[in-house]
Parts: sequence; structure tokens; C-alpha cells
Amino acid sequence: MTSDSVVSRRLSLRAAVRSSVVLSSLMLLSACGSVLTATTSDVAGIAGAGIASAVTKDPAAAAGIGLGVAAGANAGLQYLERDVHRAEQDQIAAAAGPLELNQVGSWSVTHDIPIEDDEHGAVVVTRVIGTAAFTCKEIIFSVDPAADSKRQRAFYTASVCRDGETWKWASAEPATERWGALQ
Repeated sequence: MTSDSVVSRRLSLRAAVRSSVVLSSLMLLSACGSVLTATTSDVAGIAGAGIASAVTKDPAAAAGIGLGVAAGANAGLQYLERDVHRAEQDQIAAAAGPLELNQVGSWSVTHDIPIEDDEHGAVVVTRVIGTAAFTCKEIIFSVDPAADSKRQRAFYTASVCRDGETWKWASAEPATERWGALQ
């Protein structure tokens, strides 16, 4: 291999890394899940192509590298989405926990990673289940649109249970800790 081809491959790899960093930054500003997923695939494709061309000329190896980069990017995105959903669930459970039956409270979440909009709404306890040692609550909560949004208020049901001093999301769907990437 000549020194010119080594330099060319290094430059190609650097360009791919720069492109993926720029596109990844843009991806984090997106609030639409389908756009975010498509952008993740595009970034992975660009990065995978750059890495593959810097490493090998074999098409089968290049395809394998590309698929590996895409799988890694999608797994990373799923992890971030689970983290965002867990934060929302924890806030709703924390707001519902101290409420009495038929009492209405409010909840809100501000995301550290802006892959989804910050959200807020109301929550009401519709039923208390269990004993002092094992207490759960069925709740109805709303997700209220931002003032400048054209979305309508949406309502959902869930269950929350006390775990020591903390209230946790207890619904099988979409309990992120229980189901992981399967949701």
C-alpha cells in the first residue's frame, strides 16, 4: 500500500467522522420520532460508508461494516428514547403518588436530551388498590399540547405503585424497564 493511499483513506475516514458528528448534532434537535429514526439511519450510512472505504475495498466487508454501524446507531437511539420515556413515566408517577382518590394534580417533564418535546399535563387517581404495605393506584393522565401547538389534549390510563418512598410506573405497556427495546 502506498503512502498516498494511506493518506487518502485517513482523509476519507476523517470526513466521515466529521459528517457523522454534524448530522448527529442536527439529529438531536429533531422532535419527530420518524425523522429522528430516518436521520439516525442516514448518519449511520454516511459514517459506515466512510469507515468502510477507509478500511477495505472488499464489498462484503464494507456491507458488514455499514450494517454494524447502522445497528449500533439504532440501538443508541432506542436507548435514548427509553431514557426519555422513563423520565416522563417517573414524573407522572411522582405526581400521582401523593394524590388521594379523585384528586387532580399536575405533572411536567423537561428533557435533558431534546429528542422529544418537553411535556406537561394533569393526573387524577381513579382507584387505590392494595394495603399500606402494597399500595398501587390506577390513574388517568393527560398530555397537554404546548400553547403554540395544533395538537389536541390526549388522555391515557396507567398504574403506579409505591416502592418504598418512591412511586414507580407499573403498567406493563409502556414500562421501559421491563420491556426494554421491545416497546
